[in-house]
Amino acid sequence: MGTHPHAVDAEQTLQGCAGAPAQAHDLALLDLDGVVYVGRRLVPGAAEALERARAAGMRIAFVTNNASRSPGVVAEALTSLGVAAVPDDVVTSAQAAAALLAARLPGGSRVLVVGGEGLSWALQEEGLLPVSSVDDGPVAVVQGFSPDVGWRMLAEGSRAVRAGLPWLATNTDLTVPTAHGPAPGNGALVAAVAAATGVQPEVAGKPRPPLFRQAVLRYGSRSPLVIGDRLDTDIEGAHAAGLPAMLVLTGVSGAGDVIAASPQHRPHLLARDLGGLLVPHPAPRRVGESWAVGEAEVGAGEGRLRVVRPGRDGLDLLRAACAAAWAGGDDPPDAAEVLAGLVRLEGEVGWAR
Repeated sequence: MGTHPHAVDAEQTLQGCAGAPAQAHDLALLDLDGVVYVGRRLVPGAAEALERARAAGMRIAFVTNNASRSPGVVAEALTSLGVAAVPDDVVTSAQAAAALLAARLPGGSRVLVVGGEGLSWALQEEGLLPVSSVDDGPVAVVQGFSPDVGWRMLAEGSRAVRAGLPWLATNTDLTVPTAHGPAPGNGALVAAVAAATGVQPEVAGKPRPPLFRQAVLRYGSRSPLVIGDRLDTDIEGAHAAGLPAMLVLTGVSGAGDVIAASPQHRPHLLARDLGGLLVPHPAPRRVGESWAVGEAEVGAGEGRLRVVRPGRDGLDLLRAACAAAWAGGDDPPDAAEVLAGLVRLEGEVGWAR
């Protein structure tokens, strides 16, 4: 996969990027929900940031765990929101799951689908036949998120798994972001089948590496950057694939989450939103017993973080807090003072939680 401008050692603190990431990396592997849009609403500034990143020479790819729609439908939805996209720009966990199954099964094999049209499309593209009942003679089960998944579909999937068919899940995200907050995701639906059968599925999507690796190979990238809003899927998946990652604070994971992150969940870069692709990222620096970024400085001791200097930029304060917290080991410190400082600097913003 070539070399990367940033180290990808999960034990290290936040990394800096002397120039804009859009110039330092040739490929952005972007999550969709919580990064480009939330529910049916485009994240403010996202379309402009991606257009400018492309102009700087960065290839834009949308890599999503959501398996409910085909790449063509996803591209159309993005275009309707003002984000330029074609089907080849989209890589879904449904495609990753279908590719894994196609590598193991004879062409034309029947696969029971517990999911939506995006999953059925991906199977057909790989020469497999999607079916909806065990009575149709499937040789495997694949499960992916769709808002149309109901009890009957889950019951049919449970029946197939109990019969001993191999079971592959596109992903196990417990929630999906919506305009009204997190809602049950594929992981919650997978858990229902697991509870009914006592079996756990193999997983194709994030945080497992196949989805990212497939995308890097498709685009021939030498210096990709993962961009996501979830520590437990996007960032963990980047670490699993050996790739650097930037967390944006427009979706699921907030400031308190990232300060308390375990090593495999720690991003290499932090940004408010996709505008972070277009600006340099200062690296934290050690100042005695504290860590500083810009004018902000944070120390750690006795199980809590202490704001030495809040500075004027909430993002710098958060970066310094992460550096101080992560340098102290894996036990998350009390971050109440930092979070209160973020609210004072940034106002009542969603990520200062």
